[in-house]
Amino acid sequence: MVMNNPYQSYQQNAVNTASPGELTLMLYNGCLKFITLAKKAIGDGNVEVKNTNLIKAQNIIHELMVTLNMDVNVSKQLMVMYDYLHRQLVEANIKSDLAILEEVEGFVTEFRDTWKEAIQLNRQSQFTTSGQA
Repeated sequence: MVMNNPYQSYQQNAVNTASPGELTLMLYNGCLKFITLAKKAIGDGNVEVKNTNLIKAQNIIHELMVTLNMDVNVSKQLMVMYDYLHRQLVEANIKSDLAILEEVEGFVTEFRDTWKEAIQLNRQSQFTTSGQA
């Protein structure tokens, strides 16, 4: 009999029931987590862990790129930024450069915070609209 890890089950359920906006927020948070782990690995001199986590961060940025709706004007601007972040993550991986990671982390944090605020405003708007008779 295989026992599932309750935390893994919770995570899988969270992903399966999340809205597209919440999934994007999860991607930003995941990217930040992997950047943090890579920064620690650089400090520890652990090249393998650094590489693994930066590849995960790169994959997340790539996923954000391929899911953009290019019919929306802001998506073109986001694509330029995501492309830049992706290239910077590759460069940081090659050079083990903490300064580059700090820069990428700053941009991803701004995107995440803005996205989180947009989700909250959307929820408030839906609550206000559905609460009116």
